[in-house]
Amino acid sequence: MSTKTEKKEKKQLTDADVKRKAVKLVVAHLKRKASTDFMGMDYLQAWLEDMDALLEKEEFDIREYHKMRRQFNDVIESTLDETMRKKLRDSWYSMGKALDKKAKPY
Repeated sequence: MSTKTEKKEKKQLTDADVKRKAVKLVVAHLKRKASTDFMGMDYLQAWLEDMDALLEKEEFDIREYHKMRRQFNDVIESTLDETMRKKLRDSWYSMGKALDKKAKPY
């Protein structure tokens, strides 16, 4: 009996894969930033739950991600803590950059 070893082909990442991974990273950083208690925390927690549900979907619809980003802006505006609002705005900006990412051509 001979053992056959096959080389695994590297999966070609699509733009959607790259965008989804980048958004997941932004959401992970956002969860760490939002670990403290602040006024408006409940809005952020609800948004994070919706975002997690969106990230678990198989299909990638960029319009849904842009809609979530607009909703995130509403969450930021409802946050009364000035330092937390600044942190959330940084994440909002990072999420926009994540949605602009493109897969590198190989």
